[in-house]
Amino acid sequence: MRVDGVVRVPGDKSISHRALMLGALGDGASRVRGVLQSLDVQSTAGVLRALGAAVPALGAELVIRGGGLHGLRAPSADLDCGNSGTSARLLAGIVAGSPFAGRFVGDASLSRRPMGRVARPLTQMGARFAFEGAGEGLPMTVHGGRLQGLTWHMEHASAQVKSALLLAGLVADVPVEVHEHTPTRDHTERMFAGRGVDLRVEEGVVALVPTGRLDAGDQLVPADPSSAAFFAALAAIADSGQLALDDVCINPTRAGAFRVLRRMGATLAYEDRRTEGGEEVARIVVGPGALRGAVIEGGEVPSLVDELPVLACVAACAEGETRVTGAGELRVKESDRITAIVENLRAVGAVAEELPDGFVVRGSGRRPFAGRVATHGDHRIAMAFGVLGAIPGSEIVIDDPACAAVSFPTFWEELVRVGS
Repeated sequence: MRVDGVVRVPGDKSISHRALMLGALGDGASRVRGVLQSLDVQSTAGVLRALGAAVPALGAELVIRGGGLHGLRAPSADLDCGNSGTSARLLAGIVAGSPFAGRFVGDASLSRRPMGRVARPLTQMGARFAFEGAGEGLPMTVHGGRLQGLTWHMEHASAQVKSALLLAGLVADVPVEVHEHTPTRDHTERMFAGRGVDLRVEEGVVALVPTGRLDAGDQLVPADPSSAAFFAALAAIADSGQLALDDVCINPTRAGAFRVLRRMGATLAYEDRRTEGGEEVARIVVGPGALRGAVIEGGEVPSLVDELPVLACVAACAEGETRVTGAGELRVKESDRITAIVENLRAVGAVAEELPDGFVVRGSGRRPFAGRVATHGDHRIAMAFGVLGAIPGSEIVIDDPACAAVSFPTFWEELVRVGS
């Protein structure tokens, strides 16, 4: 297989969610360019509209006329988050700090994902949560109101929980201090700082000082590194050629997959490095190399947790063993990704073993793979095995390729365009 061309993957999903939320909460008009137009981000836009925010139809450029921190209103219908955990958890923080209640619902996959991890600290701040099922999943009603400040030591490495607490403190105008044992995505912190919020960031601690307002601000959304990683992986397992991935966010808390691909032997370089919209951005040029197995441990996982499915597929094409540990968070994603990765690798002829908090893949070099992949409706499983199926001679059948639209609506067209 030869790869060739330039790919500009869609806008970053994490930044897109936050840009819409902060636009709705800002004082005045905020312009957002490059927002990801995927199902997950549409879910955030829909919930914000249900809360009374003036969020227009998503497009290449949009203007959100924010009503300020207290401009949202009680919804008259359920807040449908679809498949988006980011929508549910971050917006729960916003509703917790507001003087009304909201009932959050989602699809079957999202309804199984744990919401207790965000409910517990928000409850300590004074919000009330009601879960309707046997566990701590959706449907979930959040009763917001007058909150008190909080110092919280994170139970799990989760940028979603951290962001929910910061948003709750911002809306309720109370101090919040979050202690992290492992660094997680810092997009919320960067975007707060660019909008006049008094935020203190030190080693392992993020502290919000009440400011009572959020400035409007323009946001350029860079290309999503999690989406770019699929094409970086495609280039790594190719026989020849190279791909250029334009305008990719290389925030250190998100770039772990690129570091691992380079460690595995792929040729990978950053070009045209710059800062745009408060984020580090670069063109990433990737080509094949002599791939070998790698060890990925807990401290590195938050920077590449969403890319582990496609890194597992690269590992199947490498020589030797790849071992991933400290990744128990994969079990509570859109699917149990540890089980899904291992079972699907075995189904297509690779050698893989499940661990309680990760997996082992024993690669035997580039070769064709064949079999049927069960995605469980998980977009990242579908796309990861789509990359593996691009190897000449492979016959991989993916049961639900359409689920890629959750984060990357044009994935399959791009895959055909740049691989031959």
